[in-house]
Amino acid sequence: MQKHQQVAKQGLKRAVALAGIVGLAVIVGGCANQSASSRVYTFDQAQRAQTVTLGYVVGVRPITIQASQPSGFGAIAGGALGIAAGNAVGGGSGRRLTTVGGAVGGAMAGNAIENASSRRQGLEITVRLDNGQTRVIAQEADVPIFTGQRVQVVTQGGVNRVSGI
Repeated sequence: MQKHQQVAKQGLKRAVALAGIVGLAVIVGGCANQSASSRVYTFDQAQRAQTVTLGYVVGVRPITIQASQPSGFGAIAGGALGIAAGNAVGGGSGRRLTTVGGAVGGAMAGNAIENASSRRQGLEITVRLDNGQTRVIAQEADVPIFTGQRVQVVTQGGVNRVSGI
């Protein structure tokens, strides 16, 4: 009976540790929600003067915007879940193999999910400014922009946005 209680306690500790890791990954991953939208401003960008330049759109091309580097939490959370799943299968050396396999497979799957969730559809917008200069700006495709449209290029601190006027 005592051995059964020790096994149950170990299982509970593992479950609590796994829940903590997954919870932390979700919380921290949620904090890293970046946006390349022309409609989204950070608190630091709000209520600050911006430079506006007018022009016409001369080209629009669909692109994909993705995170420059994954946070790694997808791989950590996936690996933790894979360890838990692999550890639940088999016994002895078979359990060790399934635990290692679960960790590797889960980490790979978690990383792939994180990469896919950080991708957004975007536009590469070429604008001919009224002063004759040409600018190319990439941003999320959440605002309709089309060739020939009169637009404003809003600039602040090196960040440019294109919006219709």
